[in-house]
Amino acid sequence: MDDLDDYRPGGRAAAEFGIRSPLREAGLTKQEIRELSRRMGLPTWDKPAFACLASRIPYGTRIEPAVLKRLDEAERFLKDLGFRQVRVRHHGTVARIEVEPAEIARLASPEIRRQVTQKFMELQYLYTALDLDGYRMGSLNAVLDRTPPV
Repeated sequence: MDDLDDYRPGGRAAAEFGIRSPLREAGLTKQEIRELSRRMGLPTWDKPAFACLASRIPYGTRIEPAVLKRLDEAERFLKDLGFRQVRVRHHGTVARIEVEPAEIARLASPEIRRQVTQKFMELQYLYTALDLDGYRMGSLNAVLDRTPPV
């Protein structure tokens, strides 16, 4: 229910193909799902949200399996470094990293920064950018709400 106000092209596609969303149909919020999962003893009850990797690619950009693989590897690398909530946004030769605002300083520390830039170069990103706003759901949707400058 939390995502109803957000632009979700995958949700539209799912509806067009008759795919059901039982938790949404039940009217459950993310917090309610987490609480019910915790009560049931599920080990994933507090797992961070993980949207489809295609949501890391800007609108109008062709989604290629090789790019999805690069994004998956990049995010796994950051999670292995201990970052819990991570998004790597693909902008061609630029990888834009979003982590929780409280973790930005750690990601920018010299040792971590060196490891990340080295790994991302191996993943064929020429540039690695750290988004100073931090992780936010649907950040690529900002272009949808953009009004031209005056």
